[in-house]
Amino acid sequence: MNHNLLVGQSGGPTAVINGSLYGVVSEGLANPEIDNVIGMVNGIEGFLADHTIDMAPLKENGELERIRTTPGSYLGSCRYKLPKMADDIELYEKIFAFFEANDITGFFYIGGNDSMDTVLQLSTYAKLHEKSVTIMGVPKTIDNDLCLTDHTPGFGSAAKYIATTLQEIAYDTSIYPLPSVTIVEIMGRDAGWLTGAATLARTDYGLGPDLIYLPETAFDTERFLEDVKEIMQKKPNVLIAISEGIRDKDGKYISASTKTLDSFGHSQLSGAGKTLETLIAHRLGIKVRSIELNLPQRCAAHLSSLTDIEESKELGRTAVAHALKGASGYMSIIRRESNQPYRVSYDIADISLIANEVRSVPRDFINASGNNVTEKMAEYLRPIIVGQPSLTYENGMPVYLPLPHLYPSL
Repeated sequence: MNHNLLVGQSGGPTAVINGSLYGVVSEGLANPEIDNVIGMVNGIEGFLADHTIDMAPLKENGELERIRTTPGSYLGSCRYKLPKMADDIELYEKIFAFFEANDITGFFYIGGNDSMDTVLQLSTYAKLHEKSVTIMGVPKTIDNDLCLTDHTPGFGSAAKYIATTLQEIAYDTSIYPLPSVTIVEIMGRDAGWLTGAATLARTDYGLGPDLIYLPETAFDTERFLEDVKEIMQKKPNVLIAISEGIRDKDGKYISASTKTLDSFGHSQLSGAGKTLETLIAHRLGIKVRSIELNLPQRCAAHLSSLTDIEESKELGRTAVAHALKGASGYMSIIRRESNQPYRVSYDIADISLIANEVRSVPRDFINASGNNVTEKMAEYLRPIIVGQPSLTYENGMPVYLPLPHLYPSL
């Protein structure tokens, strides 16, 4: 019997999700017991359509190393919600029949919270039906909201991009003496980790944002207006960072969100910044603009953290190493051993304690007024944005790995 590993990527991309892919593939191919590592193109959805590729040739032609600094999901992604076993047992039988037909002995899914739900469902089925396939999750999310891990790959690089961008916006908006407000809307539906990263823009040479609002505390529009007026008594230009998911005391989003839900039942948010822009314009009558960072904060590989890249690789390797020892139904995790000097270790945690849970920003990371973050947030963030990868440039542009397998008709 051959022993093949199957790996896929799911959910939103990051600047370092391919680092975890590298970790899984390199660790798998380095083991003499493993014959090949097979990639699912477009995650579990592509897998069900029998769209896979062999990963071994990437190592042979030297492209595997280039994956580590290529942004986005090299294998493509999906947002496919696996139904519960009770609702579609035939689908699970089909999946595991494919595993058997292709000598798959290990399944690795790189993704965020919704992806970990897929890992939970498959590992539960495997255990109930005594299947020998090991099912493992590898964390990935810029939202940093997965439980039991100190932080998630992708978050450090996104935090670095956000802090750098806020710093540059601060320089831009500070040059005029006229009163103005600039609102920067940052991703984060349920957790404010990304928005909290804006605090790193406060340096010895830059002011950064004056106010920071996260979803973890109730947002009050009247208090918000008072906060803005208080800052304007000290300086003419106010810079504000807000999470897209800020909500009032009743849990209602402060946004122009629609009633549209994604396949996992999450609200499709947009317009928190624009909503507050309109509020300030009408109530305070001063120049105001809102900026939504949107997609660039996810995959800015040119501003990625070398620490983030290295940790993503190690988490992929850790998942494979434990799976080869028989572990199944786990996710690889990071444990922070110390902050100064920064030191971490790698382990695994029970997927049932992670999937469908949300890790929020601790209350002591947020100030008492709920309009800023504390030094504890900055101390937590600083080590994980450190380091710059060495990128290859051609004609002034960074060179990344092409993705022909995602667009075979071109």
